[in-house]
Amino acid sequence: MDGTTLTSPLRKTVQHRTISAAVAAELRRRILDGEVPAGSQLRQDALATEFAVSRIPVREALMQLEAEGLVKIHPHRGAVVPELSLAEIEELFELRLLLEPRLLAASAPQLSDDDYARLDRILEEYSDELRARHVSRWGELNRAFHLLLYSRAEKPRTAGIVANLLQDCDRHTRLQLSLTGGMERAEAEHAELVHLCRAGRIDDACELLRAHIENVGRALRRFLEER
Repeated sequence: MDGTTLTSPLRKTVQHRTISAAVAAELRRRILDGEVPAGSQLRQDALATEFAVSRIPVREALMQLEAEGLVKIHPHRGAVVPELSLAEIEELFELRLLLEPRLLAASAPQLSDDDYARLDRILEEYSDELRARHVSRWGELNRAFHLLLYSRAEKPRTAGIVANLLQDCDRHTRLQLSLTGGMERAEAEHAELVHLCRAGRIDDACELLRAHIENVGRALRRFLEER
């Protein structure tokens, strides 16, 4: 067999993975945007019909989303979009408070001029999307902003955990921001974080980051309690 030629089973595997990635991306968007609310059941047969694919890539997509914490697969109910409990919120934000200031303290002194230029562009786009009420972009930009701030820490395992924590918080945080008017405060605190890091005031930046995470967690808990 030519080393560059795929056998039929392998070709089918690659095709399934490509299709499952596309299905996962669309379902992820729907869940994070709130189009598919918590408690919704995602039926493999219905999704396969909608996307005009077999059930195999749909099943693979749902397994990927389960690994990301966006769905829970039950033996008899299938895939369900889970509620995020107050206990889970507490744990998520406790972990963020523990890990993110440490990442920032290690990363901020190493940030380059190019990093700051990219942070400025993210802040500018974030402001534009807030004004335009493009909710679907808020979580993506927020996650990109935080991860870029921490990108020079040289702690890949910790950064990977934090990336997952930010994704786990994303769906509810966007909802909380859009309904409680927290956008302006988040925007101002992000800008101040960049200012403090750029000025070399790393301790102040870490303190502001702690306050920022605590405020978002507190507002999110209050929001969920009042729903």
